[in-house]
Amino acid sequence: MPHCPDVFRLRQHKKGKATMELKQNLAKRAEAGNVKLNKSMNIADMIKVLEPEIRKALPAVITPERFTRMALSAINNTPKLAECTPISFLAALMNAAQLGLEPNTPLGQAYLIPFQNKGILECQFQLGYKGLINLAYRNEQLQTIQAQCVYANDEFEYELGLNSKLFHKPALGERGEMVAVYALFKLQNGGYGFEVMSKQDVDSYAQKYSKAINSSFSPWKSAYTEMAMKTVIKRVLRYAPLKTDFLRAVATDETIKDQFSVDMTEIHGNEIIDVEEGEVLEVA
Repeated sequence: MPHCPDVFRLRQHKKGKATMELKQNLAKRAEAGNVKLNKSMNIADMIKVLEPEIRKALPAVITPERFTRMALSAINNTPKLAECTPISFLAALMNAAQLGLEPNTPLGQAYLIPFQNKGILECQFQLGYKGLINLAYRNEQLQTIQAQCVYANDEFEYELGLNSKLFHKPALGERGEMVAVYALFKLQNGGYGFEVMSKQDVDSYAQKYSKAINSSFSPWKSAYTEMAMKTVIKRVLRYAPLKTDFLRAVATDETIKDQFSVDMTEIHGNEIIDVEEGEVLEVA
């Protein structure tokens, strides 16, 4: 079907109008005193209070009841989330729901992380390795995408240039310590690309760009190899043909938000400041 600019603009207009109405309705209810969230409320009560706004923002396949179960499951797995500001927690959960990802489960698709931001405990949304893979495979041009860790006793070599090549033969038995990680993709038309990072490169990247790396709840502490693979996949996908929806979804990674939208990728994250250093880490 040929691309029609007028149809695209109409869809964007409708989406923008719906988002604006959602914000206005929530603002009106707050001014009228109808939206009252307090620490004595449990999450189910909060969702009930905000149900009209939540229902509008949820994808059709997820009901408010399912959203409530996701919230309770996340808190059960990470109890500290119950102490986060309610709106940041619900916004992060909404972000995961709209992307079709299950947060804070063994699936490793997405994480809701308690994060001290400017002295306030807020909830940060973070994509997981398997969540990033899930989103990438929604692009029909991709035939294969994967990442692997390389260990000291593995056979591994690669070359760049016009005749680039990548060879990896995992060792049988004791593989030793992790020394590198790589990701590759192959397109339906035969095109391909790969990226290799040493463990030192991965650690430097994490320290520089991950706002929550020092949090005890950070997946960098509980799922290091998965986060290393996620990092190199994000880098290799710079060379792949990507859809705007995917790029916008990835842009929500490691964000803290304080409002709902029918499209959470449209909501910019709050300014995130390192409390110990007083350094602005992200201005979105």
